Amino acid sequence: MVTLDLRHVASPAVRDLLHLVNQPDFDRAQQQIEHLGGCTEPVRLTGHTTTVNTTTGEVLRSYTTSQEPTGSLLTACGNRRSSRCPACSRIYAADTYHLIRAGLTGGKTVPETVRTHPRVFATLTAPSFGPVHNRPTNADGGTRPCRCGKLHEPTDTLLGTPLNPTTYDYAGAVLFNAHASALWARFTIYLRREIAAQLGMTQKAARAVLRVSFAKVAEYQKRGLVHFHAVIRLDSPDGTSQPPPPYVTAAVLTDAIRAAAARVRVTIESDAIGERELAWGEQLDVREIAAFGADAELTDQAVAAYVAKYATKSADASGTLDRPLFCRPCQGRGATLLPHGTPIPCTTCDGTGQARPLPRLAVARHMRQMIRSCWELGKLPEFAVLKLWKWAHMLGFRGHFSTKSRSYSVTLGALRAARRAWRAEQARIHASLPEPDPETTLAIGHWAYLGTGYSPGAALLAAAVWHRSELARQFIAEGGC
Repeated sequence: MVTLDLRHVASPAVRDLLHLVNQPDFDRAQQQIEHLGGCTEPVRLTGHTTTVNTTTGEVLRSYTTSQEPTGSLLTACGNRRSSRCPACSRIYAADTYHLIRAGLTGGKTVPETVRTHPRVFATLTAPSFGPVHNRPTNADGGTRPCRCGKLHEPTDTLLGTPLNPTTYDYAGAVLFNAHASALWARFTIYLRREIAAQLGMTQKAARAVLRVSFAKVAEYQKRGLVHFHAVIRLDSPDGTSQPPPPYVTAAVLTDAIRAAAARVRVTIESDAIGERELAWGEQLDVREIAAFGADAELTDQAVAAYVAKYATKSADASGTLDRPLFCRPCQGRGATLLPHGTPIPCTTCDGTGQARPLPRLAVARHMRQMIRSCWELGKLPEFAVLKLWKWAHMLGFRGHFSTKSRSYSVTLGALRAARRAWRAEQARIHASLPEPDPETTLAIGHWAYLGTGYSPGAALLAAAVWHRSELARQFIAEGGC
């Protein structure tokens, strides 16, 4: 093999790439990277697996990572956030789309008759914590000037920031984010009560004739507050197999949602900031979902695509960060404990508990103040359970971005299991192995975590894979064959 002199190549990544390309087993290394579809932070595993016939003792297939060029196996990170891994987040978005759509049109073990059930698309927003720069509209839909007197462009960085930062209720905004999941949980309780009241029934009688199913996703507004988009559907008590009685209509569901949202309250008591009562904002949007293919703006396909789009977003979409801010060695406490319990200041963060000093964060002033409020409130004993210091980069929100009720539709786990089974079957066919018999086939393996990420040269190859897949996707979207 010819040894290359790469000392004249200035870029370390290019040097590593040239070294990788000239390895005799480069084709296998490239195959692993291609298989990941452009994943930016793959997981590196070491280990082995053996498939044996338990009746004859014959080894049907064996694999060990020691045979790989790098001595490890690369697997996709599976991160849902597009800011961290665009490739894996696209798969997550596709799974979410199929999950939502199955609950609206059927498929994936859900009967097609589910599309006849009453269903609405509801948006629950945060209240006002002070006037912000915005783009208000007239009755005819036209844009009028903001309170500041300026007609903001859609890309104006002032949008969502307070008109007067000194009077803006940052503590209330952070606490709303921290309790948004609790507000939703109470909303689902009140919703069932309000449906029963609308029908003139007791809650027990209502449970005997209908079931409430939902799927929701969280979205950050430009002002840094979360709101929820939810598909809410009414079924028979047995789930998706039958619709509820004819007198249980989408109008009943709509009225119950409005009444339930108005009732929800979470009260907070604090010696430092006083008593606060958190509730949903006045801007509540509830619209019935039209049937698939209907000549309407809000079809089930449009709703599924909308929810899937926001399932891969995070707080960074509003201008904040996508990584925790607390110091890992001291877990944000600013000190570490000696074996006998004596605390000593953490040398990594100089006792601040912050991985990066807040004044140096590359975020807008409004977002920095939201983060600072999380950090300051997190020090108060009454808010210790919220762990606001841990979720400061999320502006206090610590809930799941997408959730669903048990009976809404298929689960993400089932979709992923089906994909794994399909890939395993394709690998079996490619290896010309006999069809496994569950009674006599046993797979034995051992795997260990080695690390994450690529070498600098492999990262360039992964970026090229992602770029090619994006070009192919755009070509198809534009009508290519």
